[in-house]
Amino acid sequence: MFQRLVDLGRVLYSKLIGYVLKFGVVGLVGYVIDVSIFNALRLGLFGEGHFFQGPIGAKIVSVAVATLASWFGNRYWTFREHRRKNYLLELAEFTVVSVGGLAIGLLCLWVSHYLLGFTSLLADNISSNVVGLVLGTTFRFVLYRFWVYGHQRSDNLSALRDKADAPVS
Repeated sequence: MFQRLVDLGRVLYSKLIGYVLKFGVVGLVGYVIDVSIFNALRLGLFGEGHFFQGPIGAKIVSVAVATLASWFGNRYWTFREHRRKNYLLELAEFTVVSVGGLAIGLLCLWVSHYLLGFTSLLADNISSNVVGLVLGTTFRFVLYRFWVYGHQRSDNLSALRDKADAPVS
């Protein structure tokens, strides 16, 4: 009995590690896309004198493109066996979770900078790009894994496939 529990723990752990590694790769690609597009827009690579060359406009575009790329990566690689039939609902939920992760990072920055008074560039980077990134990424992973791509969702493709394969009684 104990050995079965140990084996089950190993399987669950190995599956979790697989999800975490794939999620990390997809996140890294999304990060590179975000930073690249942001800097390209800010440097005027796509023209000058428009809203999207400014910091806010550039960030809107870069985050939107990075979110779409991350959704595709997570949908078709990280959580492929649990993607949803209704991809628009999946994308909407994915976006809500992404914005929640972004808000966590911004909240860490706000607390550190304005509430605690740590106003140096180093403090801003630690609060947003270390603490905020770790907390936001953890939040996103948990909600993607157990809500957006949750095994219990009746409209995920594996649940629909299992229903179709079930014997008719």
